[in-house]
Order: sequence, then structure tokens, then C-alpha cells
Amino acid sequence: MAVTAYWYAPAFIKAFNKEIDFDTDTQKVAATTNTYTPNQDTHDYFNDVTNEITDTGYTAGGATLSAGKAVTNTLNVVKIDATDPTAWTSANPGSITARRFPVYESTGVSTTSALLVWIDNGADAVASNGGTLSIVFNASGIATITATDATGFP
Repeated sequence: MAVTAYWYAPAFIKAFNKEIDFDTDTQKVAATTNTYTPNQDTHDYFNDVTNEITDTGYTAGGATLSAGKAVTNTLNVVKIDATDPTAWTSANPGSITARRFPVYESTGVSTTSALLVWIDNGADAVASNGGTLSIVFNASGIATITATDATGFP
């Protein structure tokens, strides 16, 4: 199963306009079902995210990325990263089933909480009967951006 991270394009505009500060502001990662279809061009705030999972072991809005947050640059590859968030524990009996995990800048208001990236698990991740659903970020970071030269521009 391929786990892939994708950028929401409006995140770059929001970063350049100082609406996002990954190092110091609060970011969260939420969990959605496989029926959430991210729109890379138009989804800009958390209110665009649909089909967030519900379970007594899951907190609406997701888990806070509270440790190890960093933005780094190595050889023109800019990376955002954080410590893997705390797992969600399913109610017993019950289950948590998630496929996509949006990462966003949390203001506490969904209409002003800027989306950054979403992680597609490639298949449903299931935690049932008191099990846990964990997110383990790629060793290369939550997401990366590769800066290239301006070759090809008029």
C-alpha cells in the first residue's frame, strides 16, 4: 500500500501571506473516511474537509502536532515535519476506519484553519474493538517541496 502526501495549492498563497507559520502556530491532523475527495486547487480551509470520522475514541478536528515541528531545507528540498501524533483508541466495541489525513493550521475555527497537505493512506486503516489508529509520518517528513531553478520560464 502506497502512502502519499499531497499539497493543497492554496497553502502556498497562505504561507506567503503570513497566514501559516508552521514552526510556531498550532497544526492538527484529522482523519477522514475514503469518501472525502480532496480538491488540491480549491480546498483551502478545514471547512472544506468532509466525512471526518466519528468515534468515541476520536476527537473531532484531529490530533494536535505538538512536538518536533520543523521546517527545514536540504539541497533545495524543503520539508515540514513533526513527531508522530498520539494514536486514537477505538471505543470497545467500536471501530475507527480512516483513509485520508488532512494536516492543517488550526485557529479553532474551521473557516479560518488553512489546509496544508493531506496524506492518502492508499487503503482503509482500521482500528476496532479497543484497538488504536496511529499515524506514522514518513521518515522523509510529513511533506516536501523541491525548489528548482527558473529554467523554462519566459
